[in-house]
Amino acid sequence: MRQLFPLFCLLGLVTGRGVCAEAQEKSVRPGINDPFRDPDVEDFIGKFEIESREVFTRRAEIVAACAIQPGQTVADIGAGTGLFTRLFSPKVGVNGRVLAVDISRKFLDHIEATTRQAGLRNVETRLCQPDSTGLPPHSVDVIFICDTYHHFEFPTKTMQSAFDALKPGGRMVLIDFRRVAGKSTDWVMTHVRGGQEVFEAEVTAVGFQKVKEPLPLKENYLVVFQKPENPAK
Repeated sequence: MRQLFPLFCLLGLVTGRGVCAEAQEKSVRPGINDPFRDPDVEDFIGKFEIESREVFTRRAEIVAACAIQPGQTVADIGAGTGLFTRLFSPKVGVNGRVLAVDISRKFLDHIEATTRQAGLRNVETRLCQPDSTGLPPHSVDVIFICDTYHHFEFPTKTMQSAFDALKPGGRMVLIDFRRVAGKSTDWVMTHVRGGQEVFEAEVTAVGFQKVKEPLPLKENYLVVFQKPENPAK
């Protein structure tokens, strides 16, 4: 059953006057992550790494838009089959790290195997919980979330953990599906619980500042947020 983010919560997020307790204590989309508890990895490779998927076709442009620098630590949240994890690895170089974060141990095992085969020695995996990235405070320069935010069952808690994990001045790149009535597919309308304005409000409510939308996409949107250099206590 589709569960929309309550209007009173959205208003509170937009105005900055508190966050929604439901988003913190109750799943906003119970069961949405059931397919990832014991995924058929090969099946998901066929779904995620395919030319009909916009983020796969434009992956090189997306990586460029992330502006990753050598020596940085990048966290790929909801890394899935590791598509972007493997692409980020050469960008951070031998002195950087890529952290593949996911709720599925099978996905992480696949990422470990494929990165070893490719000789990518700067990739580490992290098993996370549904309500937290599990990353240490001030440990990451860039967070990347691609087609995963709508799977966050506890968006406020998860985003707070992401905010805390970033170093001051660190950036978060968020990609998700455009959800526009009359334009988006039926799958998006039923599967994705909110549009860009809802997700941006949730993200900024925990302290992120929207910086730019550097890469126009058709089926998706890409937004860059930043953690302030001196975040409010």
